[in-house]
Amino acid sequence: MRRNRFTFAAATLGAAVACGHRKTQQADAFVRDTIARSGAAPGVPVAIIPGLSGESHLSSVRQLTAGGENAEAYFSSDGMRLIFQSTRDGRRCDQQYVMNVDGSGLRRVSNGGGKTTCGYFFANDRKIFFASTHAADTACPPRPDPSRGYVWGLDPFDIYTANTDGSGLRRITNYGTYTAEGTLSPDGKTIVFTSLKDGDLDIYTMNVDGSAVRRLTTTPGYDGGAFFSPDGRKIVYRANHPADSTELVQYRSLLAQRMIRPNRMEIWTMNTDGSDQRQITSLGGANFAPVFTPDGRRIVFSSNYRNPRGPAAQNFDLFLMNSDGSGLEQVTTAPEFDGFPMFSPDGKKLVWASNRNARSPGETNIFLAEWK
Repeated sequence: MRRNRFTFAAATLGAAVACGHRKTQQADAFVRDTIARSGAAPGVPVAIIPGLSGESHLSSVRQLTAGGENAEAYFSSDGMRLIFQSTRDGRRCDQQYVMNVDGSGLRRVSNGGGKTTCGYFFANDRKIFFASTHAADTACPPRPDPSRGYVWGLDPFDIYTANTDGSGLRRITNYGTYTAEGTLSPDGKTIVFTSLKDGDLDIYTMNVDGSAVRRLTTTPGYDGGAFFSPDGRKIVYRANHPADSTELVQYRSLLAQRMIRPNRMEIWTMNTDGSDQRQITSLGGANFAPVFTPDGRRIVFSSNYRNPRGPAAQNFDLFLMNSDGSGLEQVTTAPEFDGFPMFSPDGKKLVWASNRNARSPGETNIFLAEWK
């Protein structure tokens, strides 16, 4: 999910699950051997890796990064490039990077200050947008006090646009509070995003220049991680609305301290004008990063609903379901974190982030597979 979507994952990634899966161990060895033979350094793409049992929708799995924390990779509209966030180059928090879909041509496109998240291509791939905290402070934001338990911080992000090489940086929101999780409509005209600007974590839309801001959700609680359907008529998102007054007080207390506890979220859909808001999962646990399949009929998302507590809660898998929540099917089976799926524009490939094949605890990489 971003920390925003990604912060949630980053906490999950912090303690890698030991591999007890035979095929995962084989894949680990394969990647280590490939890197050793090639002399590749972290960040250099590696070869196709063996698939895992039960991952029938995925073939020709390729690891695009090797080392560090990498997540939230999203395709350009021509399907040739990916923008993603990564902690590397000696920096303590995420910056935005662009690379080709084979892992080559890696370059940083954010300015190196603060923390960034949620990058996306737009304007026929001539521009990008992403969220950054650098206006508030060029240093990384402080992390929440561990004594508060599992929470993530709502850092002071605002949304910026830039050319795809990082030049021409322009701020298009100016709220000075958590404003992030932006994704683009299919026609390239509208950004959907989450913001705390009106006192709650709600979903908004705006034009790509930051104008015509419109609030879509108003129910108390967290609404975010929104993506448009391929026809631009629907939005899928994750939400957690406190069930009673006690939960609401707890939620608002954390919110006042710019924190949220993201251990319970379900998947929702709505029309792009905010009407017809419907909860389509009741799985329990944390369900996030939902995206429509290219035909708009199904949704892929990440979930730990099978083991939502204790050490096993770190094992997120990708799942597939119909757009009404029926027909649930497991997509990934690695005994670690899998999240942030996105389909290529032609619908033939899936990119996602995973702890699989990690060479050290907390390592998260970008993977690309043929979708079957």
